[in-house]
Amino acid sequence: MRKNNTVVLLAVGHACVDVYQGSVAALVPFFVAERAYTYAAVSGVVLAASLLSSVAQPLFGVLTDRWPMPWLLPVSTLLGGVGIALSGVGGSYAWTLFFVAVSGIGVAAYHPESARLARVAARGSHTAMGWFSLGGNIGFALAPLMVAAVVAPGGLRLSPLLVVPALVGSVLCLPVLRALSGPVTTGSGAASAGPDDVASFVRLALAVSCRSVAFIGLSTFISLYAQQRTGFGATGGAVALFVLYLGGAVGTVLGSRLADRWDRVTVARWSYLLAVVAVAGVVFVPGPALYAFVALTSVGLYVPFSLQVTLGQDYLPSRVGTAGGVTLGLTVSVGGVAGPLIGSLADAASLQLALTPLIVMPALAWLLFRSLPEPRPLWTD
Repeated sequence: MRKNNTVVLLAVGHACVDVYQGSVAALVPFFVAERAYTYAAVSGVVLAASLLSSVAQPLFGVLTDRWPMPWLLPVSTLLGGVGIALSGVGGSYAWTLFFVAVSGIGVAAYHPESARLARVAARGSHTAMGWFSLGGNIGFALAPLMVAAVVAPGGLRLSPLLVVPALVGSVLCLPVLRALSGPVTTGSGAASAGPDDVASFVRLALAVSCRSVAFIGLSTFISLYAQQRTGFGATGGAVALFVLYLGGAVGTVLGSRLADRWDRVTVARWSYLLAVVAVAGVVFVPGPALYAFVALTSVGLYVPFSLQVTLGQDYLPSRVGTAGGVTLGLTVSVGGVAGPLIGSLADAASLQLALTPLIVMPALAWLLFRSLPEPRPLWTD
């Protein structure tokens, strides 16, 4: 199998996993409508999907640094899908939390190993890694459409049908594992040994955490907020969430292209400045113009996404799996931890007031990127 085919299959598999990350936020309006969950309660559901993942992803990263585990790709894909599929059937709040947590563990197990294999298959190419990340963005973007198509007609009782992408994704992993057997999956030919820049990696991780708070906070509540600000009802809310996720796909491809012309740190820095203005527009601009600012926000927050993954791997060349586990897992999950705080503030005051602090997050990421150096790529062919 040619390298390009391997990267494409990895990207499609990535979509089949990340559709379940996006499904958590997409299910929020249905939990509110059918189960009368408060803002704080639905924030707890999002937290359950990310809390265990925040701890598990770095652990899986450490394990895959020591022992490559390509078999995790199909197994974790199934786990992520089964958890979301069962979240709508458990009648109690506790069972809902449990099943979305199971899905979060599956997602956690998938990302460090898939990022390692994708970087090896891409041979350090920003464009190829951009395509891999694009798969995840497309999965996010399709999540609200998939959930609406499955759950809207018959309610949460139809949620078991949401397992279908997991079945497809797990099957697609099999030819990838065959193509990447031998030296690639055992770790040789990967990153050249070099000194770890831990200080820069920590600053990068803090920047990704700030991005995560902004993105997860918006993705959790943008559907409900768009209904309030546009008056378009549930359909308008689903469109807002779809635009937020779809803009991420555009931003990811754009980021990889820009990084081929300028360095990754510069591209990420300017993107976060754009995101500051865009998030402010989402919070304060009413009416249909809201959708334009949602799209700009998504692009601004996603241009740096795949670039941050490769930056982390280049800052920690001897611990590529750990770097992927942190940049794709631990820091991303911080946004889920902040979700209940946003939800509690929304219950106490208003959703607009609760979303206002998110404007500061990309500004903090920009400040952190100002002190980051552009590392020398240490990946070898």
